[in-house]
Amino acid sequence: MEKVIKSEKEWRDQLTSEEFYVCRQKGTERAFTGTYNQYKKPGTYVCTCCGQSLFDANDKFDSGTGWPSFTRPIHPEAVATQVDRSHFMVRTEVLCARCDAHLGHVFEDGPAPTGLRFCMNSISLKHQPPQSPQSDETE
Repeated sequence: MEKVIKSEKEWRDQLTSEEFYVCRQKGTERAFTGTYNQYKKPGTYVCTCCGQSLFDANDKFDSGTGWPSFTRPIHPEAVATQVDRSHFMVRTEVLCARCDAHLGHVFEDGPAPTGLRFCMNSISLKHQPPQSPQSDETE
């Protein structure tokens, strides 16, 4: 996977001010306000900044926290984690492994099979519906 590296100006030009605040400045959207909190359509969630596939809708669950939550990333290498000591807490921050966008945090209080809750900001994600199968028939 090739890293996506852009200047602050390039990110500001590409993203809305709210997307920039959350994804590049490690902000958080308010609970229960995000587009994908109660969203239930099949598909893949990709990074708002670089388009990398991050989570499968089949791994999404209602955590009751007000943010979209997933039991695991689509591939282990799709996300990176680091210690977050902000707000007088110690948490595990989740980043897009390709562009280092802030996605949210992961907690060890999720359901089976992983026991993890990837608690993401909706604004850090874009939903892509499943691709329709290509027809093998020729006209």
